[in-house]
Amino acid sequence: MTTLPVSRLPAGWLPAADALADRVVLVTGAYGGLGGAVARAASRAGATVVITGKRKRQLEQLYDAMRAEGLAEPVIHPLDMEVATPREYTALAEGLERDFGRLDGIVHAAVSFGGLTPIAMHKPDAWLRAMHVNVSAPFALTQACLPLLTQASDSAVVFVVDDPALLQRAHWGGYGVSKAALERFVAILHEETDSSALRVHAMLPAPMRTALRQLAYFGEDIMRRAPPDAAAAAAVYLLSAQGMAARGAVLDMRVD
Repeated sequence: MTTLPVSRLPAGWLPAADALADRVVLVTGAYGGLGGAVARAASRAGATVVITGKRKRQLEQLYDAMRAEGLAEPVIHPLDMEVATPREYTALAEGLERDFGRLDGIVHAAVSFGGLTPIAMHKPDAWLRAMHVNVSAPFALTQACLPLLTQASDSAVVFVVDDPALLQRAHWGGYGVSKAALERFVAILHEETDSSALRVHAMLPAPMRTALRQLAYFGEDIMRRAPPDAAAAAAVYLLSAQGMAARGAVLDMRVD
């Protein structure tokens, strides 16, 4: 059971072409399955999208694909959240302020998951990597961007969580613990920003066709799962002014 209040996407909601008009949105883990879908969806909704990830070549491939699809030119900013220092997060925020004068949203789609592993066999470096990429790095990046985010008239930070009932079972290891910690971080940050223009959101997607899902359920026919497009559309909802109704909550996209 999630520790956060639960919200739902309004029935029949679809992103309008101007839902994110004039907004600047930063997407981490942008060349992953969910991150790439969010970058495309935010761009289609009118946002200027800044795409980050540790592999510049894959960011360039996403850039080329988005341009080939007729989408607006995204901005590439390589960032390895496993090893980035506070100085690098500050430099990213300063670059956004210099180039755009604003930041209206962040979607934390970057994730570290090394597969299902019993605690007794969990490699300490894999545990530390999961905790850092999934919790500490989003904290550091969000903190560095808080001055820009709070200058906006309406801004949002979206954290991707996972099914708590599933993650407390055996073998989910560092990933499971990190996602539980991320929920608590969302709750605390919401309490500290609830009277400001900055909204804090968690998003719990339904099972989807991603590399993480395939790694966790290697015997499953991944093609039977929907692509991450619905979750990407939900991220646009949370980033838009309409997401106000879901601030401080987890947007649960699973079917009851």
